[in-house]
Amino acid sequence: MNWKNALERFNLHIGVVDSCHNHARIQFESFQDQRHGISNILRAHGRDMEVSYRTRLTAMLDVTRFLLKQGLSFRGHDESSSSLNRGNFLELLQWYSQRNEEVSKVINQNAPGNNQMISPAIQKDLTHACASEITVSIIEDIGNNVFSLMVDESRDISVKEQMGVVLRYVNKRGQVIERFLAIVHVSDTSSRSLKDAIDALFVKHGLSLSRLRGQGYDGASNMRGEFNGLKSLILQENPYARYIHCFSHQLQLVIVAVAKSNINVSDFFNYVSMIVNTTGASCKRRDQLRQIEHDRIVAMLEGGEISTGSGENQETNLARPGDTRWGSHYLTLVRLLSMWPSVIQVMENICDDSSSFDSRGVAKSLIQKMENYEFVFILHLMKMILGMTHELSLVLQQKDQNIVQAISLIESVKDQFQIFREEGWSTIMDKVNTFCELNEIPVLDMNDNCLIGGRSRRRKQIITNLHYYRVEIFYQVLFLKILHYYIR
Repeated sequence: MNWKNALERFNLHIGVVDSCHNHARIQFESFQDQRHGISNILRAHGRDMEVSYRTRLTAMLDVTRFLLKQGLSFRGHDESSSSLNRGNFLELLQWYSQRNEEVSKVINQNAPGNNQMISPAIQKDLTHACASEITVSIIEDIGNNVFSLMVDESRDISVKEQMGVVLRYVNKRGQVIERFLAIVHVSDTSSRSLKDAIDALFVKHGLSLSRLRGQGYDGASNMRGEFNGLKSLILQENPYARYIHCFSHQLQLVIVAVAKSNINVSDFFNYVSMIVNTTGASCKRRDQLRQIEHDRIVAMLEGGEISTGSGENQETNLARPGDTRWGSHYLTLVRLLSMWPSVIQVMENICDDSSSFDSRGVAKSLIQKMENYEFVFILHLMKMILGMTHELSLVLQQKDQNIVQAISLIESVKDQFQIFREEGWSTIMDKVNTFCELNEIPVLDMNDNCLIGGRSRRRKQIITNLHYYRVEIFYQVLFLKILHYYIR
């Protein structure tokens, strides 16, 4: 190399501003500068992604917790981008983002395509995570304390047998707490299958059967069976886990048992169900009944027959009775009595206007049945009897109720039944006769003879109306009622 021309050679090697040499020099200087290094750039980008991910996840959890707390569904019928309603989860998330700028920057089109966190699988994962945290909190709250177990099984809409498990315990502040623990799928509802499912659930959550002090189930044989029921299987392992049948549920079973034990009462409730089904067979009939009752109440208010007040004369409709719904029979009878003229008028409208001859025939027979003295008598009798048990049922369902008070209340109701059996005949006769006179229903002479129903005329047995209504219905129903209470 000729060093005389070194400077010229160097300038030629360096070249102009955008030469390869200058590009290499700039890259080398950037490499030496840690602030612009690749690792630092990647690290900074990673921190931004982490912040965005955390914000996005927090928003999804907020929406999930809200829907779970309110018991709302997540999915929508049409969740496409063109849909006007994409379901509760996506719509609530969209509403949330419109009111929170930080959330708006990290969801939907601003989120990476592979990290949207709105898929059904992600929604289920978030739901399961919330459920797991709640379960852990319940188990920690119980700690090493004793607890009681409440179990019931039912078939869901997918025709699968599900067992619901609820724990009852005293927390660290001395409060009695009931917490829903889990729904467990069981292959069948036999006592052994339920016991195996409970054992597996206790193992999963670290609960010990030795700390169980109470069992609460319904009256089914697989639950309360003396030899092979669920409560017996648990008692074999833990004799301190006492079984207590729900008093309010037991009360309802007594009511249903009495209704089915007396043929007259059983027949009466069958007709009551037909009346409720006929008047509520369609929205048109329900609206018609509601409007007729509304007009009748307005006319009575204007005429001064009734007065206004808080909670009085509210718009209502007939309630459907159910054997397993506490107090439903009583509510049905109360409303039927209060809406009697309106129900009769709806039945008459069906007879006059219905295009179906079957509906006309049913309505006509129901009117004849309702305007029968026996129907009115049993209606008032059962209303008065169920009125006594209804108050007891409401008290038994109170959370602060204990077994000593419950037994005392049951004894009090039995005394009321006994008093009503001895002194209530004249009271109910006055109510029935007054009601019949107001609604133009023929009142029977108790000294006249009547033919006992359920027998052919060839084998007829004639007794007086007084014997039939007082002995065959009044005394028999009250005797069965008191007898069932003493047995249970």
